[in-house]
Amino acid sequence: MQAETALQAQPADDHAALSAACEPGVGLCTIVGIEGSFSRKVGAQLAILPDGSTVGSLSDGCLEAQLASDMRTVTAAQVRRYGAGAQAIDFRLPCGGGLDILLDPAPDRAACREAVAKLTARHVVRLHLPGTAPIRERQFQPALRIVAFGEGPELAAIERLAAAMGLECDARDKTALSLGSSAKDCRFDRWTAVVMLFHDHEWEAPLLEQALSSEAFYVGAQGGERARIQRTLSLASRNIEESRIARIRSPIGLIPTCRSPETLALSALAEIVGDYERLYG
Repeated sequence: MQAETALQAQPADDHAALSAACEPGVGLCTIVGIEGSFSRKVGAQLAILPDGSTVGSLSDGCLEAQLASDMRTVTAAQVRRYGAGAQAIDFRLPCGGGLDILLDPAPDRAACREAVAKLTARHVVRLHLPGTAPIRERQFQPALRIVAFGEGPELAAIERLAAAMGLECDARDKTALSLGSSAKDCRFDRWTAVVMLFHDHEWEAPLLEQALSSEAFYVGAQGGERARIQRTLSLASRNIEESRIARIRSPIGLIPTCRSPETLALSALAEIVGDYERLYG
């Protein structure tokens, strides 16, 4: 069983659960301990609405139904064991493990609203957990954001796939850019991935310089060996340090050779999501 002073978990469902918990009558469930294997991380959350429906995801539905039922019987925050080692024998987890889950029928609404506002402003947030929990705080980080510059079917494919995954994606076609200039109204924080999807690589230099001067955790550009050499020389001529140029991922993605825009988009997003997950340590 793990016990730490602060929790981190991936944002998507947890941000939705936190937002739901801002409303009166909504309970909040937090995984505070895992024994054995489980498909979610310590810190994953689920909101239980007054009608028993849920926001977020912890399992395949069976656990959610049990938590919704149990939340109706809870009058104050408490930790309950589910699965292996639980007192009740009528519910077991398919994986055979055990979970310690904090059931809080009345989370601090003001704190939840403040946390949501800070996350919207792209700040890290720490939310205090009730004293009955073995862990004192739950840490939230801003959601993954992708900024993609480029042209043609590759740009369209990455925008479609990101939307299907529920990821924020700011896709900017070169027709909305100015050759030789950086992008306007575009800022990259440390939870942002920047991707170049140009066939005409002369568009890249000012955009890459802009991205490399930021905290963006990922900067990638499509293209082969000749494009990489030309890109490096172009950036060096702009007096960009070699260490910054070395940050550029090229070729992008996990699949060595992509023969379609859809495969390239899948390959690039898999690499980006993997790197983003590693930000949580």
